Amino acid sequence: MQELLARLKALDPNASLALRIIACFDELVRGGVNIQGLLGAAASLSGCVAGFAGHQSERTLRVAPDGQTLKGSASAPREGSLAANGMTVWLEREGPAHVNDAMILERLALALAIRSGHQADDPLRRLGDLLDANVAVEHRHATAAKLGLAPHLKYRVATLPLFATWKQHRDLLEDVVHTRYGPLHVCVLRAEVKHIEASPCGIGVAAEIDDLHRSLATALVSLRLCAVPEVPVVVADDYGGLIDLLAQCSVDRPLLDVEELEGVMQHPWAVRTLDALLRSASIRDASRIAGVHHNTMQARLETIRDLLSFDPLDGIGRTRVGLAFLAWRVRHSSALDMPPPTSR
Repeated sequence: MQELLARLKALDPNASLALRIIACFDELVRGGVNIQGLLGAAASLSGCVAGFAGHQSERTLRVAPDGQTLKGSASAPREGSLAANGMTVWLEREGPAHVNDAMILERLALALAIRSGHQADDPLRRLGDLLDANVAVEHRHATAAKLGLAPHLKYRVATLPLFATWKQHRDLLEDVVHTRYGPLHVCVLRAEVKHIEASPCGIGVAAEIDDLHRSLATALVSLRLCAVPEVPVVVADDYGGLIDLLAQCSVDRPLLDVEELEGVMQHPWAVRTLDALLRSASIRDASRIAGVHHNTMQARLETIRDLLSFDPLDGIGRTRVGLAFLAWRVRHSSALDMPPPTSR
């Protein structure tokens, strides 16, 4: 599947996206996610509200692209709907259908048909409660016990976009969970596990059951630090307390050093140069890491100094530019961006 995706991406981007949609729903079905999770996936992939109505049960459910369940019911539109397996599914899109809408509906209907054979209220599909700090601690403990998690052990949370690509998918405790960035594929791992055969993927810090919401927060930051294919997986442990700081602040709002750094980042060499400077002990080492001549690196450093109000390599300045660079990477992350479908 992955080899075929790579080949088709060069020949036909729409075909490549269609296969990623298939792979996404395959993974969700394999993980046994609930109806809301499947609708959330369809909404996220399509960028519009996804709906479901059972013909026998008369149950209706509508989910927005951010994973929120919408109140009230809406009849399926004439265009952008599919009736199959005793249900109707639809996309509430304004304007003409996108090229992959039919594929999303087809896979959604198939996934829901498979799901209908599962227990409607499966207690093992409640990761959202386990990871929510606003849920009572007693309820989280009860959920953890149902999920088979030991109260005296530590675990870590991994987050992936719904369209993540998997090289190997072993048995995991997983589900689609609503986050501030919309529905994401979330897994709970043992503390010693720091790698998943999938990308992009962010893996949070190890935490006890009471603090798994902290692991989720650091996993979200780690995911946004991914840069596929260069950095397909980021583990929060590699950045220590810096990930915690980024998880506790909103990097999408104005931050002093980040705003200054925006001017530096306009240069095409900025990302690689700053990364090299922060990973090295000297300008010569940075030149080697970046693959440029020492004089070139020195000239770039002088440009950076001219654009900032502080010296990025002098004492606290290195910490400031390092944190600002990570915040800039999170702010401008494309790890959650799926190639947009085209209109017909």
